[in-house]
Formats: sequence, structure tokens, C-alpha cells
Amino acid sequence: MQNYKKISQYTLWVLLGVGILVSLLFYAGGSQGSLEVAGDFLDIPKFTDLMLNWNYILFGLACVCTLGFVCWEFVKTLKTDPKKAIRQLVVVIAFVVLVLICWALGSPEKVNIIGYEGTDNVGTMARLSDACIYLSYILLCGTILAVVFGWCYTWMLNRKK
Repeated sequence: MQNYKKISQYTLWVLLGVGILVSLLFYAGGSQGSLEVAGDFLDIPKFTDLMLNWNYILFGLACVCTLGFVCWEFVKTLKTDPKKAIRQLVVVIAFVVLVLICWALGSPEKVNIIGYEGTDNVGTMARLSDACIYLSYILLCGTILAVVFGWCYTWMLNRKK
């Protein structure tokens, strides 16, 4: 077990170091030129593609780790308490359905970004961006509702005592 802790610590430090390095390159790495927009000159950072690719890698790692832990927990719970495992599976399926709904709401049309000439703002990537934004809104609203209803529920329980 101690080896797993060391591996996860080293992995965390490596990811943090690479993230800091990429951020420094993006923010302090200079510009590849400037663009005039409404009379103002905007610098275009040199390492924008590197920053975007690093964020894609981190997003993919987060998804893989999350799904891996969910599957591992499901199998572990299925052995000890099958009824609880089925409830967990229903929650995961509901989340997958929510992600698919957000994906369907997303638009594959080109997003006009000033000074950007790449292909990451059209098609699947544009739809993924929209889906992530919609999912973030829904999860934020769900979190706020859970906090409010949890507070009300606790207040009602304490009031009865």
C-alpha cells in the first residue's frame, strides 16, 4: 500500500510541475504577434496550442481516473451489498444520460474567436465545449439546490428535537 501512495505522490508532483511549466510558457513565453481589435492591440501567446493540449490531457486523465474508480467501487460494493451497488449504478446511468443530453444540446457550428485560425472551434470540439458548459451549469444548480435543501432538512430535524 505504501508503494501506491508514493506512486500517486510522484505522479501528482510531476503533473503539477508540468502544469506550472506549461502555464509559465503560456503567460510569459512571449507572443507570436498582435491583432488589432476595435482599435486595441491584443497579443497572441506563442504557446496557446500547448496550453490547450495540456488541458485536454488533464481532462482525459480526470475522466479515465473517475471512471476507473467508479467501476472499482461498483465491483467492490457488488460483492458485499448488491442492492447498494444497483443504486450506485442508477446514479452513474443518470449522469451518463445527463451528459448525453448536454451533448445533444451542444452546437457543432463554428465559434468565432478573435485571432484564432485553428480547427478546435468547430464540429466535435465546439459541441464538446457547449456540452461542458451546459453540464457545468446543471451541476452548479444541482449543488446549490442540494446545499439549500440539505440545510432546510437539517433545520427541520433540529427543530423537532
